[in-house]
Amino acid sequence: MNCLNRPTNKDRALTLLIGGVWIFHGFYSKISDGIPRHRQIVGKILGEGIADRATLAIGILEILLGLWIYSGFRRRTCAVVQTLALVSMNTLEILIARELLISAAGMVALNLGFISLIWYWANSACIPKLKD
Repeated sequence: MNCLNRPTNKDRALTLLIGGVWIFHGFYSKISDGIPRHRQIVGKILGEGIADRATLAIGILEILLGLWIYSGFRRRTCAVVQTLALVSMNTLEILIARELLISAAGMVALNLGFISLIWYWANSACIPKLKD
């Protein structure tokens, strides 16, 4: 596709950053159990009996989301999915597993900033050239 705008270094950096956050948390925090609190939160919300399998599944989905970001395909749809995922996870964590959070307010503030970056990235996508 021919674009009126070309990807900038800032766009590439945001793509790497946003995708990297999802891949890091999917692989390190969830699959590798590098941050055991993530599995504990999943256990508190979904039940200890399925916490390991559910955390693995969430980790895989987070990695796939990171790869989707790297692909650049349908950025706005991807931003909607990320926003829904973050708002859903944060809401469940605050309502059901607040005692396992380091700081509920800090998590919300950090994720609002992250969502802002996601939407800035989504709206800086290729602007298609009209055919002559």
